Amino acid sequence: MESTTRKRGRPPLFDRGDALAAATRLFRAQGYEATSIGQLTAAMGLRSGSLYAAFGDKKALFTEVVAVFECSPVGGFVHAALEDEATAVGAATRILRDAAALFTSPDAGERSLTYEARSGAAIRDAEVARLIRQLRQADVDAMSRRFARARDEGELPEDADPQLLSAFVATILHGLAARAAEGAPTTELLEMVELALSGWPGGSAHSVPRRV
Repeated sequence: MESTTRKRGRPPLFDRGDALAAATRLFRAQGYEATSIGQLTAAMGLRSGSLYAAFGDKKALFTEVVAVFECSPVGGFVHAALEDEATAVGAATRILRDAAALFTSPDAGERSLTYEARSGAAIRDAEVARLIRQLRQADVDAMSRRFARARDEGELPEDADPQLLSAFVATILHGLAARAAEGAPTTELLEMVELALSGWPGGSAHSVPRRV
């Protein structure tokens, strides 16, 4: 006689995309460390055994969330600006202006997962911390390549340092995330962006119109 008992830990039918979206919203709103398995199961509509069977542990789930997130318009905002904008200053300005809006969005589903600092605590898990660092470094490397091309094409002065400029933009990104976590409004962050880029070599952010 065939047993009708469900195999232990076997996940029920569910939409994986919807479950990942729910986990992503929670990680964005609270950060990795502050998000518990109990909160994840409640948000994703799964029992703990089903979550583990479908996604693995919290770290494995977060890794999958990040992989999907990085391919989204929000997760890929740095690379989108680098590819879409015609100038280096346009790209840098768009990156920071978009970050100011993302980091202060009242909707957790519209915030950046890679740069957010809302959990109030550093990531203690070494593997997760390394993953985030690698993603941020990939953004820095992409900016450095774009700025090097701008220098070679004559947009930036010959003595401009692409690596230093990319590190500068990354530092501002971190600062914006920190201020947003402390409750700074979008207007303040945008003013910081304009101030930071006012000395950009070869043209300031003030020459780049804001998008509406």
